[in-house]
Amino acid sequence: MSFNLQNWFKKQYLLEDKTIPKNKWTPLSKQDTEEHKDEIFDLIQTAYSYLGGHSNYKSSDDVTGAEGENEYEVIDLDADDAIDAVNVAKPKGPSGIKFVATGHDGSSDAKRAVIQHKIERLKKPGFYVEVSGKIKDILVGAGVPIVTDEATIRKALAGKEITMNDDGTYQRKIGGTEHTKTLLGKPLTK
Repeated sequence: MSFNLQNWFKKQYLLEDKTIPKNKWTPLSKQDTEEHKDEIFDLIQTAYSYLGGHSNYKSSDDVTGAEGENEYEVIDLDADDAIDAVNVAKPKGPSGIKFVATGHDGSSDAKRAVIQHKIERLKKPGFYVEVSGKIKDILVGAGVPIVTDEATIRKALAGKEITMNDDGTYQRKIGGTEHTKTLLGKPLTK
């Protein structure tokens, strides 16, 4: 049996501080994100399984690679030490923080936690999300503001090609497919 100083050091000094607190949303550092990228990817895949997965997450390497600049917040809700839900956000300069992905383990508690976390943040200035379908109905039903002002939408989605609809929704291509989306939240406008 051989002794590995690096592994011993990690176990003694790093892992004891790496435990995700129970029932508390915790932002991950880049190092922690790397350590948990497989779990994060699995949670995102579970949440987007009805669509065949999230278009920006094809493998766990995307968590720290192509999507590595995103901010990852996680929560552990149950008796095991596994992450149960993840909220993914991307800083978008002057418009604020855009939520770009969600992940959960499929449990009702994890789904509820990530949706409630989004609702709370989307009611504050500087947070926004593009949505459609059932999640749009849930967020709107919970009082998250709908953004219909074309100038605000275009500023929040700077660089994206969109076509406005008469009802304040818009069309845009995501992953090569045309989608009707609604902007929710309170993007910054100044």
